[in-house]
Amino acid sequence: MRRRLLGTAVAVMAGAAAAPVAAQPADWPSRPIKLVVPFPAGSSPDIIARVIAQPLGKQLGQAIVIDNKPGAGGNIGTGTVAHAAPDGYTMLFTINGPLATAPALYSKLNYDPLKDLAPVTLVATSPNVLVVPPSLNVDSVKSFTQLLKKEPGKLNYGSVGAGSSAHLAMELLKGNENLDILHVPYAGFPQVITAMLGGQVQAGFMVPAIAMPQVRDGKVKALAVTSLKRSPALPDLPTMAEAGVPNFEVISWQAVLMPAGTPQPIIDRLNKELVQIIKDEEVQKQLTAQYFTAAPSTPAELTALIKKEQQTLGAVIKRLNLTLD
Repeated sequence: MRRRLLGTAVAVMAGAAAAPVAAQPADWPSRPIKLVVPFPAGSSPDIIARVIAQPLGKQLGQAIVIDNKPGAGGNIGTGTVAHAAPDGYTMLFTINGPLATAPALYSKLNYDPLKDLAPVTLVATSPNVLVVPPSLNVDSVKSFTQLLKKEPGKLNYGSVGAGSSAHLAMELLKGNENLDILHVPYAGFPQVITAMLGGQVQAGFMVPAIAMPQVRDGKVKALAVTSLKRSPALPDLPTMAEAGVPNFEVISWQAVLMPAGTPQPIIDRLNKELVQIIKDEEVQKQLTAQYFTAAPSTPAELTALIKKEQQTLGAVIKRLNLTLD
């Protein structure tokens, strides 16, 4: 009897070891895959998502259908994917906000980015650009911060709203350099530019796609980028660290994720296909045209990035006692 029981136990254990925990269905994908973009059509995430969707569909042999679900700073569409069936037919293309800063900004967030979503790959990164009007008569980050220290509380900066990367970048600079400059939120970057040209604000961190055409026309002046390394799309601009503010980094990035529990073989397949697509020369040209730099990654590297930004930007949000509920 004892030998029979032992033999049965060994057989069960061997069978369990041989069976995969979550295997990729043999026919996956057998129907179109939905790629949720939690921002409006025509937005930067939507543009970049479409850059990778067409070649991904070609490589998988199925259409990738873009599904725009904007609202609440990207949280609505992100939550939709977080609670979707983990069957490999729902993907998320989003920016860092809903993953890195939303947990600190919203106490009632209906998803946990690290528990409810499975990272696939980082796609691209882009720095913000610190811009000022020519009338401010500063030509470097150092001269800008010196001016603020001479005139504390007298100047304003614009952003696209509380909790945005533009807002948090300036608050990080204020904390690092002990500066006093007032925050004025606007609906979008075009409104910030208009306010800057009209003299209502004297500085702002902006996305390059909006800032650089104005810089080329001489309407505003770019002082530095917020990435740790110089941007290949903006090689002539120094980093904030090169300009005298060490360890300063507030970048915009875009990534692909899936619902937690999606079979690992599907995650692995998508990572492989997407990394190949992102490394393609034509795709990189399209990213550069939007001032983004290709940045394919492993799922683990994307997870580490989300954790890092939750800590660094979360600390800024906590210092500001900022909530958006």
